[in-house]
Amino acid sequence: MIAQPDRTYLTPEEYLAAEAVSPVKHEYHDGEIFAMAGASNAHVIVTDNLTGLLLAHTRGTGCRPYSTDMKVRIESTNRFFYPDLLVTCDRADREADLKQRPKLIIEVLSDSTEAFDRGKKFDHYSELESLEEYVLVSQDRIRVEIFQRRDDDTWTLKRYGAGETVRFASLDFDCPIAEIYTDVALPS
Repeated sequence: MIAQPDRTYLTPEEYLAAEAVSPVKHEYHDGEIFAMAGASNAHVIVTDNLTGLLLAHTRGTGCRPYSTDMKVRIESTNRFFYPDLLVTCDRADREADLKQRPKLIIEVLSDSTEAFDRGKKFDHYSELESLEEYVLVSQDRIRVEIFQRRDDDTWTLKRYGAGETVRFASLDFDCPIAEIYTDVALPS
């Protein structure tokens, strides 16, 4: 979640050095940094559920999920983001403190970030050649949207709702959507 810009313009190297000692996470947007705000209970539970499901699924495959505190660098647009969850299968990403080759990125939507996550953030993420799927998960209703990259570099959208089985083709992963929302108190 993006709060207010700190109005400090930094190089990527300055940002990374400052972020390494900062008690607060910041996203980096072409020289400008933005402090990250906290998340709701539902947001955290959905992220944790997905992390657990993907950890179990990817164990022993060479792929690894990372949640909330791992930065993704989009060098071509000079951005660093903290996605809610990412999965990388690239050997070059294994030991790095930031990831540059994710296969899958998941963002849990909130009122304050939804437009950005659907628009400009997706535009930046789509610059990552490794990215095969971008997933948006609602925290206030049972809904998962998956944008999947096609061979011609266009994106297709698949929506899932209550009672359906969600499929992340990039990881050959299927699960009932209800498992993503286990223990989440949804508004009536």
